Amino acid sequence: MDVNQVLEGTLSPDATIRHNAEQQLAHAASVDFSGYVTTLAQELANEQAQPHIRTAAGIALKNSFSAREYARLREVQERWLQQVDINVKKSVKDLALKTLGSNDARAGQSAAQFVSAIAAIEIPRAQWPELMAVLVQNVGEGSAHLKQASLVAIGFICETEDGDVREALTGHSNAILTAVVQGARKEESNNDVRHAAMTALCDSLDFVRNNFENEGERNYIMQVVCEATQAGDSRVEQDAFGCLNKIMGLYYDKMRFYMEKALFGLTIMGMRNEEEDVAKLAVEFWSTVCEEEIAIEDDNAQALAEGSTEMRPYFNFARIATQEVVPVLLELLTKQDEDAGDDEYNISRAAYQSLQLYAQAVGAQLIASVLGFVENNLRHEDWHHRDAAVSAFGAIMEGPDEKMLDPLVKQAMPVLIGMMDDSSIHVKDSAAYALGRICESVPDAIDPAVHLPPLISALFTGLSSNPKMAGSCCWALMNLAERFAGEPGCNENPLSKHFQDSVTHILQVTERADADNQLRTAAYEVLNTFVLNSANDNLPVVATLSGVVLQRLEKTIPLQQQIVSVEDRITLEEMQTSLISVLLAIIQRLEGEIKPQADHIMHVLLQVLSTANAKSSVPDTAFAAVGALASALEEDFFKYMDSFAPFLYNALGNQDEPGLCAMAIGLVSDITRSLGEKAQPYCDTFMNYLLNNLRSTTLSNQFKPAILQCFGDIAQAIGGHFQTYLSVVAQVLQQAATVVAGNDGSYEMLDYVVSLREGIMDAWGGIILALKSGNIVSLLQPYIDIIFQLLSIVWQDPNRSESLFRASMGVIGDLADAFPNGEYAHYFRSDWVTSMIKETRSNREFSSRTTDTARWAREQVKRQTIPGVNQQA
Repeated sequence: MDVNQVLEGTLSPDATIRHNAEQQLAHAASVDFSGYVTTLAQELANEQAQPHIRTAAGIALKNSFSAREYARLREVQERWLQQVDINVKKSVKDLALKTLGSNDARAGQSAAQFVSAIAAIEIPRAQWPELMAVLVQNVGEGSAHLKQASLVAIGFICETEDGDVREALTGHSNAILTAVVQGARKEESNNDVRHAAMTALCDSLDFVRNNFENEGERNYIMQVVCEATQAGDSRVEQDAFGCLNKIMGLYYDKMRFYMEKALFGLTIMGMRNEEEDVAKLAVEFWSTVCEEEIAIEDDNAQALAEGSTEMRPYFNFARIATQEVVPVLLELLTKQDEDAGDDEYNISRAAYQSLQLYAQAVGAQLIASVLGFVENNLRHEDWHHRDAAVSAFGAIMEGPDEKMLDPLVKQAMPVLIGMMDDSSIHVKDSAAYALGRICESVPDAIDPAVHLPPLISALFTGLSSNPKMAGSCCWALMNLAERFAGEPGCNENPLSKHFQDSVTHILQVTERADADNQLRTAAYEVLNTFVLNSANDNLPVVATLSGVVLQRLEKTIPLQQQIVSVEDRITLEEMQTSLISVLLAIIQRLEGEIKPQADHIMHVLLQVLSTANAKSSVPDTAFAAVGALASALEEDFFKYMDSFAPFLYNALGNQDEPGLCAMAIGLVSDITRSLGEKAQPYCDTFMNYLLNNLRSTTLSNQFKPAILQCFGDIAQAIGGHFQTYLSVVAQVLQQAATVVAGNDGSYEMLDYVVSLREGIMDAWGGIILALKSGNIVSLLQPYIDIIFQLLSIVWQDPNRSESLFRASMGVIGDLADAFPNGEYAHYFRSDWVTSMIKETRSNREFSSRTTDTARWAREQVKRQTIPGVNQQA
């Protein structure tokens, strides 16, 4: 293999050449990994090689040590540990360290990534003890290139999320700090080095807690960071404010001295920095302060409610600084960029977010400042100021007491509604958003008789007038519908008299010739919300709407044959998805009353499924609508099964489209629950697909909990007929119960294990009820022991969830109820069973549904453990 030619091929714009080169590298790595990494490391270190070849070698090395999935990452790391000789490892690591000093900055950067990849493997195993000392020495004595690359390597090492690496790094905190602080000092003349050092310092803050506890070291770190905010280089200043944000989040309790001495002034000055990226980070510092203080107040309130005397330190930084910070935030609101995109995060948006948080943190204290600003700017000739005034008023709708906001909102409503006619589209958009904030946070201040007619009219006019306003108007209308829905199932609500006109208006907006995809989709989302929140007196309108939606959906089906471009396909799929989403909302709202339209609905949905593109997302939404229809019709859905089942089977077997496959698994649960025993003729095929998916190496592990839960739903639906599948499913559940996270498990793995156990418990719960309904509970006898083993594991494992405990309570109660004669009473007499039920029943954080299940389980267990109770029962 000509390594230069292959590496060149990995950078080719030709996909075929690039793929072939990547395949050659993968083959070389699998045949001789030691030789592979040695060759690439030599090429990366070769100062005579062309820069792009060295870059390609670095990328290939990085890819050899990385993987997205945790299990795959462990595999590639084991390859380094097991397949590479210790002398080869030393040679490769020496080459990587040597390359850090390369005059080719990109090669040095690649080497830094490679060093960090090896460090992630070896540092937790204490196999590269000299690494940090070398990097510290490089920063102290090396060339500018070597300093920079070494600091970049430290940063890459410190930004890891691997728990073992993070724990091991705490033992290197002194070395890490020595290097990064040395590079970050104002005495460092090279700003590239200083920038790399500040980045690494920010990445290392999690691991230097012991150093932060030391007042002298903390003072020095804070001095270096504060000085860096005045570096004169915007990159370093950004890094410094980014560091301050993170420090405030991690070490709030240590910040009182520094806030008083420096941070108040530095951050307020930073907010006015001409470099927008610097100013944004200075603004975000105050957002962090507010977030932290909101969290502390919540934690302390909860601790007080629980009778605890342990309170977190709380210094009122935001309140103390209100008079200095809030006026600057208001001033920055006027710095809007007229051409900014909807997703662009600029200084005015940073200020708006910070003002929102400030309102939540200090409440009424900022009202006077904001109102003064609003009054002075609401009629300003410059739209920037009018827009800022409207935005500022909307920003403070959450935080201050509603009783205080109520008269202000009542006074402001006519003005804000009037601002929907402003000459500036930006002001109109902000007015719509502010009205949405009021509907969301202070709905009681809106008088339905006085405000609703002009408010709804203004929002619909805005929705029709300009696509730029669509998002804000739709959000406001959705908040309006949700806040004025009344109690579920109420006969009428404040929107009842506006419902027909609102539906008509939305339908007109979606049919406009100039409506783009974004406007049409947003309008249909509003329609969904109005339908779901409609009162009973508008159900006839909702039923009629189904006919309109079905007619529109039918018209889209022939369009599939007229697609000539990607844009056409996107437009069609978005339109179909929106219409089916409205149909879904109608079914959910009408429930059983959808029956007269059911034949037409299924006919159209089957047509859509027949014509949908293979990679389309439309079937996902169609399946959701079918699931809702099955739940609404229950056993009456059976007549559609022969026509629909082929689509469901195809989706269950479509492992190349994981999203659709997951939707199909959930749909099997919905349909079997609805059909009950009528689902039996389809269950052999369902079970074959589900078991095949469970064994699949294509689908991720995240599918398994849902499949196991689906087994429980099938069992509960078909009752005693489930005995056909019992032995196979029980074996699967037993194997699944052996999966553990291990000591080195990631958060993702821990969550997966909990979800898997929830699925197992749901499956056993359904199976127990099925066999009980079929009077064949004796078939459970071989599995009682393994069920209690898993319950015991759940109890002992600190990593658990409320839903897992609720499912466990269900299984315990169902088992006790299934064997009323006390055949297995000795299991229920175990102390841990009593403790598990007691903790679940008494946990104040659990929902009533969970605690009620635990109480029921306790009553069932009593009959097992107290002599004579069984007979009385």
